[in-house]
Amino acid sequence: MNYIPRYLEIPVKEDLQKKMVFISGPRQCGKTTLAQKIMDDLKQDHEIAHYLNWDNNQDRETIIREQFPAGIGILVLDEIHKYSRWRQVIKGLFDKRKNELKIIVTGSGKLNYYKHGGDSLQGRYNAYRLHPFSFAEIKNEKLFSLSDLMNFGGFPEPLTLKSERETRRWSREYRNRLVQDDLNSLENVKDIAQLEHLAIRLPDLVGSPLSINALRLDLQVSHQTISRWLVMLENIYMIFRIYPFGAPKIRAVKKEAKHYLYDWTLLEDEGYRFENMVACNLLKWCHFRQDYDGLDIELRYFRDVDRREVDFIITENNKPTLFLECKKRNRDINSALKYLKERFPETEAVQVALHGSDDYVNKHGIRITNAEKFLSTFI
Repeated sequence: MNYIPRYLEIPVKEDLQKKMVFISGPRQCGKTTLAQKIMDDLKQDHEIAHYLNWDNNQDRETIIREQFPAGIGILVLDEIHKYSRWRQVIKGLFDKRKNELKIIVTGSGKLNYYKHGGDSLQGRYNAYRLHPFSFAEIKNEKLFSLSDLMNFGGFPEPLTLKSERETRRWSREYRNRLVQDDLNSLENVKDIAQLEHLAIRLPDLVGSPLSINALRLDLQVSHQTISRWLVMLENIYMIFRIYPFGAPKIRAVKKEAKHYLYDWTLLEDEGYRFENMVACNLLKWCHFRQDYDGLDIELRYFRDVDRREVDFIITENNKPTLFLECKKRNRDINSALKYLKERFPETEAVQVALHGSDDYVNKHGIRITNAEKFLSTFI
């Protein structure tokens, strides 16, 4: 597959002129490829362009000894957050050579979580979260369609192969590597088998508020243990959770979170898979607006005590800017979407369908549209 330009290329290049750049995100979503592309683009103007990966034995020794290449240029440090002293090392490197080196730090765990002590790096870096491909990124590539994204996911390898069998094999191996490799290297997990059981159960529970108590009973572990494991799975980018939106105008539930998977191909049901894919597209857009624009934007959902529910709400400064309901086909309008539109008439309300070509605004002020047109407006 030819290289597809990523949405973070220009922002990262801009920020490298002033600070270090941290790029985190799910394993195999393209972080290393992005960093190396930026390194190749910039190296022609510098003396050095060097890539060091903590998982490589020789590179690991170089990092531990702090024997970084001399000269003016760009340095990429991959998976260095697995090193307990990583923050001290790059702080010293940046403070001494910030006028010589443009430094990119990448990692498949959340770099803001795995701090492992040490001096603060505040003010020395800007952080970005790279997501797998979304429809907006691939829509101009003649090789891929929305159907491809639905069936093979947004990760480069299975999307490129376009094989359902290879996608299943990739997904199984991907989950095993996340749990067995990433969690073991970053967390102190005593019962890895039970945590893997949790990871296997979670795809069946996508789309509904997640009951930690039900999982506790199922796995025969404590509520605290389940809560800690879910945070771990979030920190290695296996899942993400969104929380309910509450406002005085509505009687919303306040605690129950819904979860989604970065690898939505694990979901067999077409409706839930579509909802999960849309969730990933929306989260990607929210993270970009947070990371690049510094905006207080969040992805939420709506559910009230009368069991009305809308799949997604985007808020800015705690005020709703978008209500979104996902459907396989636009036949009936979700009554909860009408309910929210009546109470927040200035907020955009959209019902988006996987199948069909509709695109109009109905008498309630709700836009009825299709997935290709809607998702192409994001990143």
